Amino acid sequence: MTATTTPEAAPADRLDALGRRFLAEAHGFVRDRAAEHFAGRSEGALAETAVPEFVAGGKCLRPLFAYVGWRCGQPDSDAAVRAAAALELLHCFALVQDDVMDGSELRRGRPALHVRFARWHEEQGWAGSATRFGESAATLFGDLFLVWSEQLLRESGLAPAQLARAWPHYDSMRAELAVGQLADLVNDARALPSWDTLLDVLRRKSGNYTVRRPLEFGAALAGCGPELTAGLSEFGGLVGEAFQLRDDLLGVFGDPAVTGKPAGQDLRDRKASSVVVLAAAMADRRRQADLAELLDLPAVDDEAVERWRELIVATGARERLGELIRERADKALAAIDPAVVPRPAADLLATLAARCTDRDR
Repeated sequence: MTATTTPEAAPADRLDALGRRFLAEAHGFVRDRAAEHFAGRSEGALAETAVPEFVAGGKCLRPLFAYVGWRCGQPDSDAAVRAAAALELLHCFALVQDDVMDGSELRRGRPALHVRFARWHEEQGWAGSATRFGESAATLFGDLFLVWSEQLLRESGLAPAQLARAWPHYDSMRAELAVGQLADLVNDARALPSWDTLLDVLRRKSGNYTVRRPLEFGAALAGCGPELTAGLSEFGGLVGEAFQLRDDLLGVFGDPAVTGKPAGQDLRDRKASSVVVLAAAMADRRRQADLAELLDLPAVDDEAVERWRELIVATGARERLGELIRERADKALAAIDPAVVPRPAADLLATLAARCTDRDR
């Protein structure tokens, strides 16, 4: 009788299965913490449901990259899954804060957390500003997500020596996120930065935080050597940039039914995103005047969004940004040395790179 082996699942299916594991760990941890802190307390009536629900539906990109970093040096591990899932709670912290700062009404197609708490305030008939209450409550729950992220990592079950190797990378993620967010905050589309300045902000705010640091974090947990880690860092930097460039395209041209955000939200928010900065750099004199007129508008309505989109396309910026994304993706894949990175991990990295650079949400 001939022995048979079960074929290994395709990389995309393996990533999807991992994503479900991360979400289950993150959601269960937040659900238990919310019950621990708020069960039976009047201030927790909404928190027990709204806060765990906020975790649902995430793409888990950061945990996925972290876990692939881990798999470059170690076998599958439930403890490592929990450690990687901690990065999804860190991302929840970032999303809550981002929504408050941007005044975003929606997150993943649902009301943002500060909107839910503002509506709760109104339903209770409480005095004072419902908007301010919602923003204040969301800020506090963002803080809890940050605390719970570290708690889940610390309680993941990995050995203290493994965690000790990864703490510096976890700290870098948190610090770069805040510093990059501040730089993004002062980037107003009415005073466009240079392309080099924008790329610097883009790397610090999103690129490193989304791809490079999680990969380094997972590799550090696994005890990977410097040569392998250097390749992952180069890959991560390039894919992280491409991810944010794609995000900027979606912020202008994305389908609200898919992205869960209003059409042209970045234009309404006057974000100096890569799309706008590149369009300004590529525009001829007439189109530069048209751009300046749009930038000076006191408010950006639907008509202005459409005019802005048409102008960006006319400059060639939309097409050029797509080329820049593809160039970075190709260079990233070339940075993965098959002699150093295990084949299963390399396959997962290639699939993740495609998910980051060729996506519609």
